[in-house]
Formats: sequence, C-alpha cells, structure tokens
Amino acid sequence: MAFTEKYLVALEPVEIAGRSLKRYHVTADPAGIEPEVEKAAYALLPELLPPPDGTAPAGFVVLHRGGDTGAYLNAYSWVWDNVLHFGGAAAGQPALDCPDDDPTRFVRVDRSWIGCVWELAPLEHERRAWVRHMLTPDAPDLSGYLADALRSGTT
Repeated sequence: MAFTEKYLVALEPVEIAGRSLKRYHVTADPAGIEPEVEKAAYALLPELLPPPDGTAPAGFVVLHRGGDTGAYLNAYSWVWDNVLHFGGAAAGQPALDCPDDDPTRFVRVDRSWIGCVWELAPLEHERRAWVRHMLTPDAPDLSGYLADALRSGTT
C-alpha cells in the first residue's frame, strides 16, 4: 500500500459534555467531511470522553473519513494533569464491528488502537501545546492551549 497524504483541517474548538475540544478533520476529499458524518460523529462523542478528574477539561478530536465507506472518530482528552485518555469509534467499517457500511452509524471501537498514520498527525503538536500552555507557565493558560492548533494542510 502506497502512502498518500490526506487533507487535515483544523476547525474551531467546541464544548461537548463540559469539555473543550479542538477539532481536526482528515479526508482525501478536498471538499471536506460530509455534514451528516460530522453530525453523527459528534453525537456519539460524549460517550468517548472520560469523567472529570480535576484536570482542565480539554482535549482534541480527530474525525477521519476513509477512502472507502469508513469513518473514524478519535477522542483524546487530558486527564491526571499530563496523561492523554483515548476513546474511539467507527462507522461504515464492518471489519471493526460496525453494523453496516453506513458512515453515519458510529459505534464504539473496543480495541487498543489509538489512530492510523493520518489520524496521528496532530498528536505531537497537541503534546507540545499542552506542555507549553498548561504545564510550563506559572498558571495554566487553557484559552492559549485551545487557540494553539496544528495548521490546516496535509497530514
């Protein structure tokens, strides 16, 4: 399988279930991810987030539209001050126990996988941003962290 870059789009953060989440969309389609896929993914998102633990309620989400019928939702949340919690879901991918090939029927994925090569592109940026804005300053700067997103471009 030859690797081909995909488009990565950084979107404005959203608040879901009391957690501020940066958003990244990944797709091979320059038009972006279909609105109905995005809506279905974000409807399941609260189920992928951990309960509050005293850490600033923040994280990031990667929504990936595969080249086939699949769509993948990765939710990364900061917990325990410096640990990244992961919750994943998929739609349209029967190989991952999805009920059918409908890219709007998201189900939780019970695997230890944290993302594919295209979905992992934001991870290093997010680690550095968390350290830079939340762990290094005398006082954590959550708004600075939320404003510090990986630039849109390719994966």
